[in-house]
Amino acid sequence: MRILVVGSGGREHALCWSIASSPLCSALYCAPGNAGIAQDATCVPIGAEDIAGIVKFAREEAMDFVVVGPEAPLVAGMADRLRDAGIKTFGPSAAAARLEGSKGFSKDICRNYGIPTADYERFTDADAAKAYIQEKGAPIVVKADGLAAGKGVTVAQTVEEALAAVDAAMTDKTFGDAGAELVVEEFMEGEELSFFALVDGETALPLASAQDHKAVGEGDTGPNTGGMGAYSPAPVATEAVEQSIIDTILNPTVAAMKAEGCPFQGVLFIGLMITATGPKVIEYNVRFGDPECQVMLMRVMSDFLPGLIASADGQLDRFHLRWYPETALNVVLASKGYPGSYDKGTPITDLSKAVALEDVTIFHAGTGRDAEGQLTATGGRVLNVTALGADTAEAQKRAYEAVDLVEWENGFCRGDIGWRAIDRQT
Repeated sequence: MRILVVGSGGREHALCWSIASSPLCSALYCAPGNAGIAQDATCVPIGAEDIAGIVKFAREEAMDFVVVGPEAPLVAGMADRLRDAGIKTFGPSAAAARLEGSKGFSKDICRNYGIPTADYERFTDADAAKAYIQEKGAPIVVKADGLAAGKGVTVAQTVEEALAAVDAAMTDKTFGDAGAELVVEEFMEGEELSFFALVDGETALPLASAQDHKAVGEGDTGPNTGGMGAYSPAPVATEAVEQSIIDTILNPTVAAMKAEGCPFQGVLFIGLMITATGPKVIEYNVRFGDPECQVMLMRVMSDFLPGLIASADGQLDRFHLRWYPETALNVVLASKGYPGSYDKGTPITDLSKAVALEDVTIFHAGTGRDAEGQLTATGGRVLNVTALGADTAEAQKRAYEAVDLVEWENGFCRGDIGWRAIDRQT
């Protein structure tokens, strides 16, 4: 099969790394890709949100299958356009992608179909939102309805902070059109969990659990990021918890989307809070998490590509996955200053010693090459140093051994990825 992966981050590198190993794959392309992806696929200079360009390339180059990685092109309808062109595609329709594209839509799905989530209300008027906040008190959560590159959520510890979040979104238009409507919801206490499933419109195939580290600083301090590291499986996802997620959230969500006339096909990523009364939905995402995808795919024993195809073909009931029992853990190396301003184009002088370690893989998230061919950092999150181990502690040890061998002066990372799982296991 001739296959195109759309995207340029660590998630897409992990997908390319996995797909390239499949005997079904005869040629692999990635648009636009990065310097690491170029080791596994032919990179083509088409932006991930250039729907017309992606469709044109897929047609002209006779792609048999397209895997859309990021959420923005899915919400914009890339999967629809590709399917209209007769190209088999992994990823939900624009109508189904509203699960991530509109917080209000996803919350209404939960409310209307009895799926456990935080109490909430939707607002298009700033004064009404503020009145609701003052009535409910703090802590409270304020969310921009649309896509805001992971920056549209404020977990406010005070009423004043929540009111300021309303002003930022609706008056200052910090998030543009994404903040024209807000969801204000109750604060939930518990432990966060990422849960993934392949979905073909009717059947859901649960994948592995994972836990992300969003805050930039150790001990989960400082501003939120796109993710500073992750591990899989997550110890909080016991067999009983996973079954509860499947029974009360995953399967009802799949049924709800079918009932709404927009059946979901692709990967469903459910962000959960494991509360004292059971798992509840924080948010839905319609693509693999990043950096969770990287640790999950390190643990897949089976050929993963047939699962993606079965999802697109509506045949997941015929597909099964096998998993390695080990834990996978990754540490994100980011540019100094991230998630604030940072220098681009800084040289990464050597990765060879790190990748030579047993059970270590480095997925590239934001890399390129300069005119002389030197590997450089082009983004905030740059490298995902990923390792397998018998348990979280061993995977953590191997990952940080590899981190210490990466030669990049402008890089930094958290030093405590996996701490919550290790505390639970000791």
